[in-house]
Amino acid sequence: MEVAATAISDKAHGVEITVKGLSKDSGQGLQEFKNEEMLMAQLQHKNLVKLLGYCIEKDEKILIYEYLPNKSLDNFIFANREKHRPLDHFLRNSKENSNATGCQESSVQSDVPFYDFTIIIAATNNFASTNKLGQGGFGSVYKGQLPSGAEIAVKRLSKDSGQGSKEFKNEVMLMTQLQHKNLVKLMGYCIEKDEKILVYEYLPNKSLDNFIFDKKRKFELNWRKRYEIIVGIAKGLVYLHQDSRLKIIHRDLKASNILLDNNLNPKISDFGIAKNCGGEHSQANTRRIVGT
Repeated sequence: MEVAATAISDKAHGVEITVKGLSKDSGQGLQEFKNEEMLMAQLQHKNLVKLLGYCIEKDEKILIYEYLPNKSLDNFIFANREKHRPLDHFLRNSKENSNATGCQESSVQSDVPFYDFTIIIAATNNFASTNKLGQGGFGSVYKGQLPSGAEIAVKRLSKDSGQGSKEFKNEVMLMTQLQHKNLVKLMGYCIEKDEKILVYEYLPNKSLDNFIFDKKRKFELNWRKRYEIIVGIAKGLVYLHQDSRLKIIHRDLKASNILLDNNLNPKISDFGIAKNCGGEHSQANTRRIVGT
């Protein structure tokens, strides 16, 4: 793909970005542009460059990425050592300068889809009791179906919950930055007057506690499947603690917050009281007991 990459400053938001422009003479570029935009919108990992957005204007096709001041690896390994600092020295300095003093509140901008309240009402049949999947500290969870036919899980904030509003904001902000096969997928949210709602993928087997604490259903999980569930949960935690762009401590990991898909693959859910420790932190101290 023939492109020109330029670093510029986004004065409106105070951040530097890298602008990757498609060459107008490139016959292959259009297909690659579409492929790159679709793939990068679905991928989030601390070792993948972050796509911030895109622009299409007549013949102009542009991808907007985070700005990385040290550019690419070849600028180090093929550079004259007198002109450029050695890579090992740079990596050592980066490690020494990293700060791991504690955690921080998440402050990222949410770009998750917004659902109109009328769509939520129709999808859940006005929060019918027959569609209710469960009840938690946040509120109630209902099964729903969108006009497209897709099944969803609707998490409705209890109006009597004093802590719920803060948890709602925290969960939306965190889940927009996290993508992993062992984390439940946030599909959207809804705010309408006093109503605050999170829309998740629907997992028909509900939570792990419905199996392991049920006298009959626990036999559906043989030891091989239990081992696979444990490994899946561990992979999700490694992503949260180590491989995501953020460093997340869940703080409420339990069987009822492990959902199971059609193939009984585990997905960690309920990030209402999760803590963002920042991308460079490797450890943190907590001062109060949390959990449900």
